[in-house]
Amino acid sequence: MFKPKMSSSELGALWTTYHKKTMILQFLEHFIQTSDNQKARNLMSGLGEKLHVKVQEMKTMIENEGAAVPLGFTSEDVNLNAPRLYGNGFDIMFSRILKEISMGMYSLHVTMSYRKDIIQLYKELTDLTHTYYNHFTQYLIEEDLLPHPTYINMPKSGDFVTDKKYTKGSSLLGDKRPLNTVEFGLLYHGMETNITGMQLMTGFAQCAKDKEVKNYFIKGRELSKEIINETEQILLQSDIQPPATPGGTITSSQESPFSERLMMYCTYLLCNFSIGGSGFGTGFSLRKDLNTKFMIFGKNTYEYLREGVSIMISNGWLEEPPKMDVNSLNKNNNQ
Repeated sequence: MFKPKMSSSELGALWTTYHKKTMILQFLEHFIQTSDNQKARNLMSGLGEKLHVKVQEMKTMIENEGAAVPLGFTSEDVNLNAPRLYGNGFDIMFSRILKEISMGMYSLHVTMSYRKDIIQLYKELTDLTHTYYNHFTQYLIEEDLLPHPTYINMPKSGDFVTDKKYTKGSSLLGDKRPLNTVEFGLLYHGMETNITGMQLMTGFAQCAKDKEVKNYFIKGRELSKEIINETEQILLQSDIQPPATPGGTITSSQESPFSERLMMYCTYLLCNFSIGGSGFGTGFSLRKDLNTKFMIFGKNTYEYLREGVSIMISNGWLEEPPKMDVNSLNKNNNQ
């Protein structure tokens, strides 16, 4: 059966997915090795086995096009002899966040794909992600590590906005319109993910050896704390007591389980996810002060991300995506 050539956008999507999947596999290796909960270990082992198969599929697809397979991340990026760095369910909390990122990336990458087998690959990866996201969520709830967002009295009728002041952040007296459920959901999600991110950065900083890299992770921890604190203040202004959101514990180990290249790439990935979340918050919040707040969060995260890219380039840790080499292709077609 005739199979069309892989397009540039499809190669770019697979290249990015390959990096993320090989990164996740290294995290899972450490988490499985150090987990003290058999159910958590079984969940992560099951995900790891299935992801390994998909990584091999992507590798074969790329090789069949005569393209170089990206380096990604390998066993050299994880130290399985290192003690546990995180505890109290953090392994599953972070794995759940990684599945959230995967959902967004697959939705994007499937729209960049045209070949039937590549679309099918992303469909299977999406199904796998949804399955394990649910497993991880239910595990955390059962272990009392993931509270539900705030409950409300359910509305009895539908209404329309009739006053343009609805979009104004506050009145002349400084009174703010109460949050609606859409706005609360976006704020709560941002706070939940930033608590996990703050714990992640704290652990990274604790075991990083390079001074510049260590300081970068400390700066990331402080950025997450700032977002958490400002979000809590917004909720309290609407008389909403923020529920106790998840946060694992960090051990006293200073021996890094991960290479600094892997930790920097992970931070880069999380920053992109955070910027996307800020974009959703800006677009779907109807209070102007919230729009401004989300834009500030996104701006600060973007500046932090660019600083990280500079550090990766300086250390030779940023693998270059495939070039758009169309000149040689046009030359060959004209011969």
